[in-house]
Amino acid sequence: MQYRRPKKNISGVLLLDKPLGYSSNQALQKIKLHYQAAKAGHTGTLDPLATGLLPLCFGEATKFAHFLTDADKTYIATIKFGITTNTGDAEGVVLAVKEANVSKMQLEQVCCQFLGLINQIPPMYSALKHEGKAMYEYARAGIEIERAARTVTIHNIEINALDKDIANITVKCSKGTYIRTLAEDIGAQLGCGAHLIGLRRTQTANYDILQAITLDQFEAMPPTQRALLLLPVDSAVQHLPAITLDADSSFYMQQGQAIWQTGSMPQGLIRLYNEQAEFLGLGEQQSDGKIAPRRLIVHKDL
Repeated sequence: MQYRRPKKNISGVLLLDKPLGYSSNQALQKIKLHYQAAKAGHTGTLDPLATGLLPLCFGEATKFAHFLTDADKTYIATIKFGITTNTGDAEGVVLAVKEANVSKMQLEQVCCQFLGLINQIPPMYSALKHEGKAMYEYARAGIEIERAARTVTIHNIEINALDKDIANITVKCSKGTYIRTLAEDIGAQLGCGAHLIGLRRTQTANYDILQAITLDQFEAMPPTQRALLLLPVDSAVQHLPAITLDADSSFYMQQGQAIWQTGSMPQGLIRLYNEQAEFLGLGEQQSDGKIAPRRLIVHKDL
């Protein structure tokens, strides 16, 4: 019988600089195996052709992964004008070639048209599901599925460089934004077409790529150093207000009971801590004034 190493109940957030050629899940599974983690999940898909910041949640941190999936993100995108492909990126088959003479002023004017709330039609070559299958599976079979437009927000577009028919831009956007689609739409507005030839995620919520570690660096470390890379569970919800509970309130909260708390409370979800500054989870004030538990974490020593 083959011996399997026991799984470890580790908790925390690892900031990975996902390498080229890996899907988000492939990168997650490699890290999960090294940690021997019992539970893990990633926080927003990056295509194999994309690199950059991929927060990975382990153990109790998986309870808060959706906050990172739903958070604003920042990307550095490289766009090739004059060529359109069936995938919207460099992996696809070329559909059309046109002359591209794009000036910086033209590009700035077009980019301004995409700021704020915009509608995007998700690409066929995407992981979006239809009747249980990813869209790219239908696309590879030559089947076109009608997709409803989705509203996303482009907070900012900065043009970093423009050299002939290649532009490098930084995009800050809401969840669900397809940068490939944005590149195609910019190219369409310019009248020459375009596709994405490079994409790197640099920010997710309050996390930055400068905090991330590469897969090669991670694998070169001894296990003791890898453990030190994990950020605290509450780093995923730092945008929420926080309160400290006394010993009695902390005890009852941990039992799943609503508790009274003096003073005015913030609206919405609240980070809860005990007097030892240990994160207990999230609560929310009810209509009767009590703070009710919404998502608690398990402490072995509490």
